[in-house]
Amino acid sequence: MARGGGARRTVAVLAVVVLTLLAGCETQFPAVRLRVAAGNKAGVYNTISQFMAGVWQARLGTQRPEVLATGGSPDNVNKLLSGEVDIAFSAADVASKPTSGPRSPRALARIHDDYLHVVVRDDGPIQQLSDLRGMRVATGAKDSGVEFIAKRILALTGLDSPGMLTQQSLDLASSVEALRMNRIDAFFWSGGLPTQAISGLGDAMAIRLLDLADDIPALRRQYPVYDSASIPASTYHLAGRPVNTLAVPNFLLVTDQMSDDLAEGLIREFFAALPELAQQTPAALSIDLQSAIETDPIKLHPGAEKFYRGEKI
Repeated sequence: MARGGGARRTVAVLAVVVLTLLAGCETQFPAVRLRVAAGNKAGVYNTISQFMAGVWQARLGTQRPEVLATGGSPDNVNKLLSGEVDIAFSAADVASKPTSGPRSPRALARIHDDYLHVVVRDDGPIQQLSDLRGMRVATGAKDSGVEFIAKRILALTGLDSPGMLTQQSLDLASSVEALRMNRIDAFFWSGGLPTQAISGLGDAMAIRLLDLADDIPALRRQYPVYDSASIPASTYHLAGRPVNTLAVPNFLLVTDQMSDDLAEGLIREFFAALPELAQQTPAALSIDLQSAIETDPIKLHPGAEKFYRGEKI
């Protein structure tokens, strides 16, 4: 009897130890309050950020991270390097621009790719980029990642010269409404698949995405950070074949001033929550542990490196 009681006590003690250790994991960073630069409220960055804020709070024991709506990648990177936020999402083309100052960006992971959309009315005359000449074109919100890539493309195709077209700085929601109301002829967007605002527009009216097959070689020669890609016709119930376009990788960023333990915890829980995240946004289906370390030219944070080594990547 004494022996059995001792065994039960041992099991009880072990259970308490295990529960204590688990509780310790969940409250590893109770004093930490994180701020996340999440981009446009209608974009994939924001969907991921809102979901992960709850995950990080629950599994790391942080205070609930504050998710900030921003202008996009340039705004996100500026806020990260100035210390206004602790975590930021950025497209690779913006993140790889030279920086100066006391903080340097460090990547936790390469995540989903953004796809360039050039959206027009299906019953309109615009069939290719050169047809934007003389048209009213929304190039994204001012200082946004969309504007960044749109201006590069317009410059490379000679459409940025004075008088070539009428540019308007509109965010995604405003661009969608302006095209629907026939106040613009086309708009640029760079985002994950599908972008819900564009799906909604396609439900309300017939739209088309410009095929960039003829322009991609020159664009990639000038800017090798971009990849060739295609948007399946089924993504937005488009008629015809897949649309050839550009894709740009996205990075989940912190700075070199974040502790290794916190950085490791953030990326560990990110991948642990990936199946649930994929239920929130289909863009998460393309996030892959094997390719997550491909963040060149941004260095991986040492905490992220430790996580990937543990995963045998």
